[in-house]
Amino acid sequence: MTQIQIISKLELNKDVFKSMFSGLSMEEILWKPLPEKWCLLEIVCHLYDEEREDFRARTKHALEIPEQAMPKIDPQGWVTQRKYLERDFDEMVTLFLNERDQSVKWLQSLQSPLWKNIYHHPTAGELSAEMFLSNWLAHDLLHFRQITYTKYQFLISNFNSRFDYAGNW
Repeated sequence: MTQIQIISKLELNKDVFKSMFSGLSMEEILWKPLPEKWCLLEIVCHLYDEEREDFRARTKHALEIPEQAMPKIDPQGWVTQRKYLERDFDEMVTLFLNERDQSVKWLQSLQSPLWKNIYHHPTAGELSAEMFLSNWLAHDLLHFRQITYTKYQFLISNFNSRFDYAGNW
C-alpha cells in the first residue's frame, strides 16, 4: 500500500466515522460494555485529540524536525484530565471530522515528503514518518472495531433476544 492510498483511506474513513456516530440515543452514547471500557463519547473525544496531537502532529514532526524531541502525550490520562464525559457528543463528532478534513488537506498538500525520515524515540526506537502514517490508518481500523463492539454489546444488553442466529462475534 502506498502513502497516497493510505491518505485516500484516511479521507474515506471520515464518512465511516460520521456514519458510525450518527443516529444514536444519549443512552447509547454514554453506555459502556464494562466500567473500565470507553463509551462512544469517550471514543470520539479520544479520536479528536489523537487526530490533532498524536498522528498529525507526530507525522509532521517526523517529516520536518525528526532530530528534535517530540512533545509527550497521554491519551489514557486525557479521558479524565480533559473531562471527556462532560463534553457534548455532537460537537465532538463535528470537531473530530473537521480535524480529519484538515489532516487530509495537509497530507495532500505535501510536496515530496520524506517518508523515510526517522525519529529516534528514547524507548520505542526508530520511528519513521511512514510508520506514523500507516499507524494512523491502523488506529482508525482499531476504533472501527471498538465502536462496532460497543454498539454490538449495547444491543445484546438492551434487547431480550437470542443473537446466535446473526453469527458468532
